[in-house]
Amino acid sequence: MRSKLFVPGSRPELFDKALAGPADALSFDLEDAVAENDKGAARAAVAAFVASAAVAASPKLVIVRVNDPASTHFAADVAAVARTGVALINLPKIESAQAVRAAVAAIERAQAGDAAAQPIRVLVNIETPRALAHAAEIAAAHPRVAGLQLGLGDLFEAEGIDRRDRANVHAAMFAVRMAAAQAGVFALDGAYADLHDAAGFSAEAQAAHRLGYLGKTCVHPRQIALAHAAFAISPSELAAARRVVAAAEAMPADDRGVFVVDGRMIDLPFLKRAQALVAAAERT
Repeated sequence: MRSKLFVPGSRPELFDKALAGPADALSFDLEDAVAENDKGAARAAVAAFVASAAVAASPKLVIVRVNDPASTHFAADVAAVARTGVALINLPKIESAQAVRAAVAAIERAQAGDAAAQPIRVLVNIETPRALAHAAEIAAAHPRVAGLQLGLGDLFEAEGIDRRDRANVHAAMFAVRMAAAQAGVFALDGAYADLHDAAGFSAEAQAAHRLGYLGKTCVHPRQIALAHAAFAISPSELAAARRVVAAAEAMPADDRGVFVVDGRMIDLPFLKRAQALVAAAERT
């Protein structure tokens, strides 16, 4: 997941274009990008799209950012999008392990009626000082936690911290990466909102790559190439991805579940990532 393209849930005219584009993963947003009066329509549009044949046939990792678990929209969001086609649900505004477990319980209830469904895992945003302080506990809160996503915009802006200071950025990145490593989950870098500052985006992406982050969020398609350059696929990484894809293809889809390749446990998000890496390599 070198690149994760942010797609507003209120812009369904962008969905097919995003799916056909070069991003490794798509993150459909039901939270900040959607006005209060548009929440219901956006939820329905995203739910229909992630359940489509086009998404089922795509190697892209599909993520949905739902509304704050403390909001009145969360339950309806989860009920609508916790279905086959969605690999990860992105949880915003999380500040404790207890909040993670409560959110996961809602996802489990939504999936309870579908015995064949792969368990949807969660990507948890770290975007407040409290969340940063408890990041290791949040990462280890539940087996469905797949990764932590660092939200520097929210974390820094509210506290008046200068994002142009690379020491500030490195400190936050390092803290989240270590918390993720302690729990055995991945770390993903968040968005860089200044579309005109390609150098700033690339500098953050390169720093994230050096720290072992999986990739970076892109808020516009023009940032995807920058993310891919920063998180270039190494020959060994591509070879490992090919082994994962080959192992998955060698077993019936109904029996796939969780399997082991090179001593590493592989489930749907990691398989999707491997498929995306292989697909990206074949396009170049």
